[in-house]
Amino acid sequence: MVFMHTATLLTPSWTVLTIEPDGLGESPFWHPQEQRLYWVDIPGRRIARVAVQGLQAQGPVEYWPLAQEPGCIAPVQGGGLIMALRDGIYVARDWQGYLQSLAPAPYDTARLRFNDGKCDAQGRFWAGSLYEPKDQALGALYMLDGQGLHAMMGGEKDGANHGVVTANGLAWSPDGRTAYWADTAAHQVRAFDVDSTTGQLSAGRVFHTMTPKPAGWVWGSEMPNTPEYGGRPDGAAVDSDGCYWSAQYEGQRLLRLSPKGELLAELVTPVHCPTMLCFGGVDLKTLFITTSRQGRSAQELAQYPGAGCVFATQVEVAGLPVNEFVAV
Repeated sequence: MVFMHTATLLTPSWTVLTIEPDGLGESPFWHPQEQRLYWVDIPGRRIARVAVQGLQAQGPVEYWPLAQEPGCIAPVQGGGLIMALRDGIYVARDWQGYLQSLAPAPYDTARLRFNDGKCDAQGRFWAGSLYEPKDQALGALYMLDGQGLHAMMGGEKDGANHGVVTANGLAWSPDGRTAYWADTAAHQVRAFDVDSTTGQLSAGRVFHTMTPKPAGWVWGSEMPNTPEYGGRPDGAAVDSDGCYWSAQYEGQRLLRLSPKGELLAELVTPVHCPTMLCFGGVDLKTLFITTSRQGRSAQELAQYPGAGCVFATQVEVAGLPVNEFVAV
């Protein structure tokens, strides 16, 4: 079911890039030097990559098994990957190479783990956390720079006052002056002013709010008067026009929001639970999405057998290139 709005509704043609589905695919990014797409499978405890030309995978997907869940990854300047695992942030100079610890996790790893994150234009690595009991807003947003790991929102900085249940949707405007951060459980995306020198966030405000999940809502219900549900904000990206794209988990759609938070367009996705998106290809007009099959019903998986796979389509507006981590 697609939650209808007055915004432009787009039903693009999607190409599936992967054969083996992930449990919960997340954190995709396009590596321009390698012409590869990278992403993670969180419950599968692995990083994946595949070469792509146009809308077609070039060869098999390569997997990097890990001992812990990877919440997010980003490329490193000069080669390699930085990754936020459950117990801390690590860097590897080579594919499947040695993991060098950069910072231990600043939380109770029995109840929290790192989730969505990426690098800003200054080369600092940001990662949010997810509170697994999901009954308190104890998730936080952290930033790693040359001086160490800092709590920027939530965490020990100010507790639940500015924390989230599930950190998601991190992105920056093209000029780097605005940061976006979502709390999936709250169905809300927030915007902040950014001090590019220090990374400090201020003037927090509501950027866009999605309609909350109705009580008793179940996917696939054919009961009369079942309320519509458009999903909740998961991963995100910003295009070259400054518009914010948000994957709507359980909504079977992506939202394209203006820099003012106005809903401009909806893109129908080929599965019910898109998780995150990124732009890639030689012109950054290929849109990739990761998706989820974890915890989905047998009925849903029968209707959407591609759940957990990676998909691609073409869009008219280019995205922004991925930011690299500047190692210190």
